[in-house]
Amino acid sequence: MNRRMWLLPLTLIVLLLLFAGGLVGYSIGHSSRATVVQPVESPGFEGVQTTSYTSDDRDSVSQALVGARRNAITRAVAMASPAVVGINVIELQQYRQISPWDDPFFRYFFGDRTVTRPVQELGSGFIISPDGYILTNDHVAGNAKEITVTLTNGKKCKADLIGTDRISDIALLKIAGTDFPCLKLGNSDDVVIGEWAIALGNPFGLFEYNDKPTVTVGVISATGMNLQEQDGRTYRGMIQTDAAINSGNSGGPLLNAVGEVIGVNSVIYTPNQGNIGLGFAIPINKVKTVVEALKRSGRIERNFWTGLEVQTVDRRIARYFALDRVEGVIVADVQHGSPAEQAGFQVNDIILRANGEKITDDSALISLISDLKVGDVLRMRVLREKKELDLRLRLEKRPS
Repeated sequence: MNRRMWLLPLTLIVLLLLFAGGLVGYSIGHSSRATVVQPVESPGFEGVQTTSYTSDDRDSVSQALVGARRNAITRAVAMASPAVVGINVIELQQYRQISPWDDPFFRYFFGDRTVTRPVQELGSGFIISPDGYILTNDHVAGNAKEITVTLTNGKKCKADLIGTDRISDIALLKIAGTDFPCLKLGNSDDVVIGEWAIALGNPFGLFEYNDKPTVTVGVISATGMNLQEQDGRTYRGMIQTDAAINSGNSGGPLLNAVGEVIGVNSVIYTPNQGNIGLGFAIPINKVKTVVEALKRSGRIERNFWTGLEVQTVDRRIARYFALDRVEGVIVADVQHGSPAEQAGFQVNDIILRANGEKITDDSALISLISDLKVGDVLRMRVLREKKELDLRLRLEKRPS
């Protein structure tokens, strides 16, 4: 009996030692998974930092997200926040006064009652180089007469509009100074649906109250989303996220969990005037090419021509050419000496695909082409006499 009483406390001591050893092992294993990864610098365009993380790096960061209160997301936010700015814009907008006498008869004799007034707009942006280049949206600053940028240290700076492109909805600003904190541009082609997404910006002008960007977190919901054209702006290949994006977030960065910029927040879908988890960002790889051109000349050269006249394939055309389905566009005319003629297009060719995308009607083709620039090449799959062939159409500057 005494021997049993002696064995009981010994057994408890052994169990306690085993339990403590398990806790230590868990703590060591947990902290090793939370190791901070270091980026490998990769070539980018002049003055702008880009990084290249490996898939293993991103996996280790994702595993560490739920392990501690201060995790990969909080580190990414702390690293990125100093480079996010609030943008205050003064635009001159014209509008026509409405009065009881406002009809064509009175306008003919007394002219149009058009009034110009200054309008203040708010948006977001982020610094991409130590010498003060800032990215934002064209719809934020592209028509600005005066631009004021607010930094996270409370300093307000006048900004110059270096260049803007309405089609891609990207504007490039510049503030005077050196050694600014800046964000690193990632690789939007490497985005994974379901991975973490972090949106930073200036919703509803809240940046003005405490000189800090607002942070929202979600996931990447979809990639390659083509939206309807809005006010002459073409949104193609967009990144969709459920991270809350609201009015004023436009122009702010969308980050991954390691703090790389993967997109520029630009469009929200709000049927009831509130966030419903449908936000869209312009992929940063597309933005990089736009920035290069804006730095060089302040604009994107889009005054190109193809020499093609097309129309949507309807039931009558599909029946005449014995097509399996009613889709695609048919070439109605090819102008002499045009890029289309040089590419080998013929009347009655039916365009099925362009740059790998299915062409269902003429609006799909026009939307795709409008997003291109002089010098780009269109790879077209066409149907001619029941045989498919590939043609390459180079977009050339329209002759004066």
